[in-house]
Parts: sequence; structure tokens; C-alpha cells
Amino acid sequence: MTSDDMRDASMLDLFRLEVDTQAQAMSSGLLAIERTASPEQLEACMRAAHSIKGAARIVGIQAGVDVTHVMEDCFVSAQQGNIQLGPRRIDQLLRGVDLLLRIAASADDQEFWQAGAGRGEIDIFLQGLQESLAQADEHGQEHVPEPVQETRSITAPEPNLEAPRAAAEAQQDHADRMLRVTATHLNQLVGLSGESLVESRWLPSFNASLLRLKRQHQHAAHAFDLLHDTLRGSDLSELQLNAMRETQQHIDACQKMLAERMAELEAFERRNTSLSRRLYDQALACRMRPFADRVGNYGRMVRDLGRTLGKQVRLDISGESTQVDRDILEQLEAPLVHLLRNALDHGIETPQQRRAAGKPEEGVITLSARHHAGLLQISVSDDGNGIDLEQLRSSVIRRGLVEPATAGRLSTSELLNFLLLPGFSMRDTVTEISGRGVGLDVVHDMLKRMRGTIQMFSEPGHGMRFQLQLPLTLSLVRSLLVNIGGEAYAFPLAYVNRTMMLDRQQIEMLEGRQHFSFDGRQIGLVAASQILRSGEAPAGEDGIALVVIGNQGQTYGLQVDRLLGEHMLVVQPLDTRLGKIKDIAAAALMENGAPVLILDVADMLRSVEKLIAQGHLDKIQNSADNQQVKSSKRVLVVDDSLTVRELERKLLSNRGYAVRVAVDGMDGWNVLRSEPFDLVITDIDMPRMDGIELVTLIKKNPQLKAIPVMIVSYKDRQEDRQRGLEAGADYYLAKASFHDETLLQAVEDLIGEANA
Repeated sequence: MTSDDMRDASMLDLFRLEVDTQAQAMSSGLLAIERTASPEQLEACMRAAHSIKGAARIVGIQAGVDVTHVMEDCFVSAQQGNIQLGPRRIDQLLRGVDLLLRIAASADDQEFWQAGAGRGEIDIFLQGLQESLAQADEHGQEHVPEPVQETRSITAPEPNLEAPRAAAEAQQDHADRMLRVTATHLNQLVGLSGESLVESRWLPSFNASLLRLKRQHQHAAHAFDLLHDTLRGSDLSELQLNAMRETQQHIDACQKMLAERMAELEAFERRNTSLSRRLYDQALACRMRPFADRVGNYGRMVRDLGRTLGKQVRLDISGESTQVDRDILEQLEAPLVHLLRNALDHGIETPQQRRAAGKPEEGVITLSARHHAGLLQISVSDDGNGIDLEQLRSSVIRRGLVEPATAGRLSTSELLNFLLLPGFSMRDTVTEISGRGVGLDVVHDMLKRMRGTIQMFSEPGHGMRFQLQLPLTLSLVRSLLVNIGGEAYAFPLAYVNRTMMLDRQQIEMLEGRQHFSFDGRQIGLVAASQILRSGEAPAGEDGIALVVIGNQGQTYGLQVDRLLGEHMLVVQPLDTRLGKIKDIAAAALMENGAPVLILDVADMLRSVEKLIAQGHLDKIQNSADNQQVKSSKRVLVVDDSLTVRELERKLLSNRGYAVRVAVDGMDGWNVLRSEPFDLVITDIDMPRMDGIELVTLIKKNPQLKAIPVMIVSYKDRQEDRQRGLEAGADYYLAKASFHDETLLQAVEDLIGEANA
């Protein structure tokens, strides 16, 4: 919003903005006064009330003037030492803050607040505040002055309200200008700056290629020098000698120019990388807001809810200035409220219980935020009683979640993870605060959506701590790139516990499944290629490349083809028309422009559990097994229909054939010329090159004509069959009469069984 926008904005809008700001200051000040009264806090509350009263008077909101008038008198009396602000009076003053917010929200309906039901609410508040001033508060007896409506004792004289406005307007030109920018445009700006940052990383590899070119050029110059020395004693004509000298000059000039250009490129690379980083940091800063923007009202909520439960509780917040992405901050509100309510209801004890345990009567909940290792860490802890692990274990058994024998072996972290299950609650009865089995489940779901994690720590008798870890922004993700089935995939680093090379001798069999030892635990071994259905992983002579994922209760080592290193990727959301793609979270572009899929680790863990439950989990192939795989007969399936391709691929793979797919005739032709196959199965109608053309090319090629070709097509007319067979096809199968066994039997008739 520019200075002109500020002048043109509705006065009521400015009034609402003023009330929101000052009400927050007043609430924070009142909560601080309740703990330890100080002249500074009283003065801050006094200024906030006075500012709201002045703003209400300017816009003609008499209801706001009436409410803040008596609140001012209350603060003045406290400043003069005539009264003390104890819990009862602070309750009344906080109700006044709430009333001011409601008056500001509906400021355009003055009739409601002047003569309607709103006026009655104001009168009730004024009467309640007068009665609280007429009685001693919990802090003790004090001198009670005459009713505040009959006294006016304000420390500062009534200010000239127009003067501050004029001064503020005069300073607008010197203040930072504010502009209205839509969230969509801001997201686009951050996305483009992120892409610029990623693209800037292409320059070092290009510079390295130029360095190789420079070395080759030096080798060429050295070879020419040898040639020149060899021919020096020969009887060369003047024309030949001039050509040799001219060539030498060109070589020297090229070397000099290449060195200069490389130096310029290196300087440009440094500047461009720095500029791209600064651009991204600045664009990201536009999305960042201080943590305090969202948590400022939590102190009031904790106090009021604590009093409702008969508990004395205060909230300590640290890291209020920590910068948090706007989108993440907005989505954090509900989970943080759930964690705070959970700490209040389940964690903090009553004053009597705390006295008996030797603790202060007032419980403390701590909410902190900080940046650590490129991530946002948020911690919610309390000094309450912690979790009764045996009660939790009994609750898990009672709900039938695990067998009693298994429950007895569960570690503390494994037990605590049950708290995150949907519908799980430690309470047997439902109250307004808890018992419905919602709360921690909401926290867990939010973190999964934002690529975050949660850890829980409980110390019986001393409290509990929840630690949330989230990315600093949702537009960039630090990822581990791997190769699976010949394709690049990205694991978000927040979900990677460890990467390692596992010796095949370390693989053990436990209950019919492959495991290996990791940090003193037995970890299940799973082929990532099976989860993603991308074919068999190649056998490695140096061991198995593993990515360890999961939490304490659900950890697996995923076998990948190769580890490609850490990369920063700009997240590109998938088209919503695709729906949720199994095991895939998003996409991105690498520095060379190649696309890469970002894996959904939580979804992959569910896929592993499903494979185990169904008994379909494959074993990691050893060297002998891979020799068997290599001996399987290879089939190329060529079809432009994804559904048909996948159906045929799965049928043949399940029967033991090694299957490769192509999306059309041209793709199939290129694959055929680069890899050996025992059979080709093709459709007829395809873009770029149809099946008839493909069959014709195969049968005309001396190296490929011996490969049997089967046509599988929707076309079932006699003339279509005749065309295919005349082109050289060995078998013609109509999709209309297509059955699983029909296809498999035809394949076996042509090339025999997979491993025969």
C-alpha cells in the first residue's frame, strides 16, 4: 500500500487496523502485568487504550470512546497506586479488549452499538469493570477510589489528534513504501527467482567443459609445435613456411582469446551466482513474516483455558523474531493450537498436584522457533507430568493395535508414535478440550503435507516436548538425487535418515524377509524399483546403494541403482487433473533441464507396508539371481496407450519376461536398434510411425528380421489382419478378444517360456 493508498483508504479500515495493533499490545501488556506488574507495562497499556480512544473519536465511534475511557481510568488508578490489577480485574480488562475488537469489526453499524443489543453489552462491561474496581482483587486489599466515571485523572493532557495525523502524513515520504501484491504474484516471483538460482548452477559445469576444451587446445598446439620442429629441416617452400607461421599465429591467438573468455566467464559466474542467490533471498524475504505475527494471541488463549481447567499456566515464547514463510506460518496455527491445548489438558497438573510433586503452582508451557541446518524447528514443551508410558501401553493393547507380547517390547519412541494415529486418545471420556481422538493426528497430517517431521520426547514427572521440523520455504527443497530403474528421482532430505553402501554379505534373513543391521536395529531391505515398478535394479559389484527412510517404528532401507548427490530443486506442483499420483509428491527440473520426480516418502512407506501385508515383497537380487534375470527373454511392447502398455507389461513381467516399453513406432524403432530383444509386440495406430511401418522396417533389416513380431490391435477386420501379416508380422491378436492367457499363450508359442 503506497502513501497515496493510505490517504485514500477508508477511515474505518484505518480504525480497524489501529484497533488490531493496539489490542494486541494491550493483551500482551495485561498478561505481563498479571505475572509481574511494572510501570512500563502499565504505561504501554495506557498508551494503547488512549490511541484507540483517539482513533474512535476521529471516526465518530462513540462506543469505542466509552469503553476505552473507563479502561484508561483503570490504568491511571493502577499507575497512581490506588488499585492493583489482579486476575479478576485483568479478566474484565481483557473482555474490554475483546469488545473493542468486535466494535472495530462492525464499526459501520453504529446503530447496533449506540441503541441496539451492542449498547447493552457495553453497559454490562462498564458495570462489571466498576464492580471489580469496587472490590479488592486477589492480590490483597487496596484503596478503592471513587467510581471512575466521576473522576478523570489522566497523566497526559488530551492531545491534539490532528497534529499526529499531519506529522504521520508528512513522514510518509521518508518511510518505507508499502505495496499491495497478490499472493499469486508473490509466489510466481519466488518461483522464478528459485529457477534463476537453480539455472545459475549450470555455469560451473559449462565452465568445466571449457576447461577441458582449453586442455585439448593446448594438446593440439603442442602437436603442431612438434610438427613444426619435425619439418623445420625439410625443404619447404616459402608458401608452406608462411602457412605454418600463420597457423601458429592463429593457434596462439585462439589460446589467448580462450583464456580471456574463460576468465570473463568465471567472473560472470561468480557475479551471476551471487546475484541469483541475493535475488532469491530477497524474494523469499518478501514471503517471510516473524513468528510473533501468528502466535501473539496464544498467551491469552493459554491463560484463559488454564483458568477454565482450574490450572495456573503461563506461556513463554522464544524466537518471536524468527522469520517463517507466510504459507507455512498460516498452516501452523491449527497444529500449534492443538499442541498447546494438549499440553494444558494432558500435561500441566492442577496447583494441588504440582504442590504435592514439589513444583511451583504455576505451570509453564514453552513455545520456541529457530532456524537450524537450513530448516525451521519449532518446539512445544511443558513442565507437567509427561506421558504415563504404561497407561499408553495398556491403551494400545486395549484398542487392539498390537498384541500384548509385542507391546511389551515396544520402545518409548515407538509407543509415543501411537499418539499420532487417527482417533487415538488417552482419555476415556469426551470433554470440550479433549477425548475425541483429534489433535495430534491433525499435527501429523499438516507436517506430511508440508514435508515436515515430528518427534516426541517424554520424561515422566517432568514434562513432554514436541519438536516440529519443517522446510524454510515450500518453493525450494533440498533433495538427494538417486537413480532408480535408469531414471532420476529425488528424496527430500528432510525424510532421509542416512545413505550407505551395504555389502551383500551383511544381508540377513529374518522371518522370511531380508534385513540388515543399522544402529543396533534390524532394518528391512526393500528394492525401490519394486515400489516404483521400474524394473529390476542392476547388480553392483561394490555392494548395494541404500537410502534409509522412515521413523523409529517404521524404518526401511531402499535399494537404489546409484546415489547422485545432493541438489537444490525448485518444486513444480503436478497438474491437479492428474490427481494424487502414487508415491510421487511433485516434479522439478535439474540444472541441465532434465525433469525429475520428487518422491512422496510417506506414501512409499505405506506402499512397503502394503507389499509386506500382501506377501508380495520381493528379495534383493544377488549376483547369481541377476544372472538369472539377465537370461530371461526380453520383450519390447510398443503401444501409444498407457493403459494397454502397462497391462501387457505387468502380464509379461509376472510371467518372468524382461519387458521394455515404447510409446510409439518411432520410439520402438530407436529402442530396437540399441538393445537386443526376443519378441516385439506392437499396436497398429500410433503417432509418428504406425505398427505396419515398424513391422516393415524390422523385416527389412538384416540384423532384426529374425525377431518375431506380434500385432495386438483393436482392428479385427480380415483386411487389417492381412495387412499386418503381409508386412511380416508372425502373429495377429485382436484386442476385442484379448484375454490374459491368450496373450501369454501366444508369446510362449512364439518364443517359449521366459527362462527356457
